Amino acid sequence: MTEPLPPATFPPAFLWGAATSAYQIEGAVREDGRTPSIWDTFSHTPGRTAGGETGDVAVDHYHRYREDVALMAELGLTAYRFSVSWSRVQPTGRGPAVQVGLDFYRRLVDELLARGIKPAITLYHWDLPQELEDAGGWPERDTAHRFAEYARLVGEALGDRVDQWITLNEPWCSAFLGYGSGVHAPGRTDPAAALRAAHHLNLAHGLGAAALRSVLPARGQIALSLNSSVVRSLSQSPADLAAARRIDNLANGVFHGPVLYGAYPETLFAETASVTDWSYVLDGDLRTIRSPLDALGLNYYTPTLVSAADGKAAGPRADGHGAAEHSPWPAADDVLFHQTPGELTEMGWTVDPTGLHELIMRYSREAPGLPLYITENGAAYDDKPDADGRVHDPERVAYLHGHLAAVRRAIADGADVRGYYLWSLLDNFEWAYGYDKRFGAVYVDYSTLERTPKSSARWYGEVARAGALPAAVEPVA
Repeated sequence: MTEPLPPATFPPAFLWGAATSAYQIEGAVREDGRTPSIWDTFSHTPGRTAGGETGDVAVDHYHRYREDVALMAELGLTAYRFSVSWSRVQPTGRGPAVQVGLDFYRRLVDELLARGIKPAITLYHWDLPQELEDAGGWPERDTAHRFAEYARLVGEALGDRVDQWITLNEPWCSAFLGYGSGVHAPGRTDPAAALRAAHHLNLAHGLGAAALRSVLPARGQIALSLNSSVVRSLSQSPADLAAARRIDNLANGVFHGPVLYGAYPETLFAETASVTDWSYVLDGDLRTIRSPLDALGLNYYTPTLVSAADGKAAGPRADGHGAAEHSPWPAADDVLFHQTPGELTEMGWTVDPTGLHELIMRYSREAPGLPLYITENGAAYDDKPDADGRVHDPERVAYLHGHLAAVRRAIADGADVRGYYLWSLLDNFEWAYGYDKRFGAVYVDYSTLERTPKSSARWYGEVARAGALPAAVEPVA
């Protein structure tokens, strides 16, 4: 029988990582054959991003990746989750791969492996090639088949040296922020299209997983990263509980239902009948979507608190997903979202580690035997260098300590959590917020692109090396 771990100690093989995404850090948007993605188009559209800022340069990771990998090694990270730019590898979203585009990721992976850092590839982190959006985007079924072709190309190129693969990152954001509220690329505001996009993203996951399995070695592991919401009702009244169930269906069930169980929640169909008849779900789709997973990635930042509308206020607007005239929640205009109590990050999100523990335990119950990874968790704060150029961020240290303690508690409660990826390695282009929100453990001076590890980065590195949480949460100077 295995001896239980000391209370603050993590399993020996636990992965200590950080995460990024291509459009947020790479830059070099016109180099080596790369063509525009929907985020290039969106960010260059006036009024779409804070200050009209774009990812054209971002933090220039495309040219500085060796420096960034050296930083990871210095900090003691054992894993790095990054995404591949689809339009860098397959510029039109169709046809053969551009080898010079793949070569960048080959070099990055080789650099990581040489430093003893395990690469984890996310194939899609929201940057659809613009030509595929012009052909209809995710509301069109063909996009799922194009994704499978792209997945196979990347798997063939990198499967000999990468074991961990994630098909999609946060498909909820792609579908409902991209096609519902319009605060993310491509900026469309059609609730029916958002639900079609959700189904075709699910289909893309299933087809992409099958394409990967056809080319990866047996050791290759395939996962999906969901930003599943911890949905809580404002009260225990029947109306508030029903509101919470509806949002849980739209936030969670619409993805984990078909992926884990091969079925959408029946209540979801009834609740969205005014928007769509779901006729685009064809025979065989659900079998394809329920492609066997080797792991599930969970992204968590803050819980969601809802109630039924009281007749005086209408529409979900305080849901933490940006101000918009249009709702990302189809057929849920009579649900109200509330600010949960507690300390807030710069995003206006409540710091609540209990939600992470709750989320882990939910999926530990709903998918027993499926390993879990925390593929994103972190916070934005108003970080600034001091007079000596150092960046102290005690708020982030406290945030990380609390959330890692929640992960450790879940492991003690029987959850099979095998790794944690801090969001994010670097300050970067934060989508519609431009460069205003800093999530990085490493500070980036956007005028010089100089990197400076914050005190949270040093603290996290010490935790990674020790494989255990300290009792105190004082940052490392």
